Formats: sequence, C-alpha cells, structure tokens
Amino acid sequence: MLKPFRIIAFLEGVSYILLLFIATPIKHFAGNDAYVKLLGMPHGLLFVAYIALAILLKTTYKWDSKTFVIILLAALIPFGTFYIDKKYLKPLA
Repeated sequence: MLKPFRIIAFLEGVSYILLLFIATPIKHFAGNDAYVKLLGMPHGLLFVAYIALAILLKTTYKWDSKTFVIILLAALIPFGTFYIDKKYLKPLA
C-alpha cells in the first residue's frame, strides 16, 4: 500500500499546485473558470484518497499522533505532500 500512497501523494500535490497557481489565477484575472472546473474534481478525489490511505497506513507503519497529523496537514499546504514523501515515505520504501 506504500507505493500507491506515494503515487497518490504526488498526484494530489501536483493537482493542488495546478489548482492554486494556474487555475485560480486564470479564474480571477481572466474570468475563465473552466480550469477550476476541470481540475477541481480530480483534486478532490485525490485529496480524499490521500487521507483515506494515510488512515489505513497509520497502523501499518505505527505512526505516532504527531507524525500522522503532519502527514494529514501536508495535504493542505502547497508542496506539502512532496515533503512528506521525502521525509516520511521514501525511507520506508
């Protein structure tokens, strides 16, 4: 389950960056919300998958509460999932 989680974390991070730094500015400055509509649903599904897999992997890898909260909060911070992959997930692989 670690490899799928790492893939989901990467895709969630990329979709979040695209949504925040490309789609949202286009929506606000050009008045075109097509990119937000295009990226919003995939990002939402990847976010839910990231959280669900993190919950499933918590007991497998015996993450303490602090580590688990950091892993969950990383999904809310741009580039956060990349940090999680480097610091917490890659050493487990």
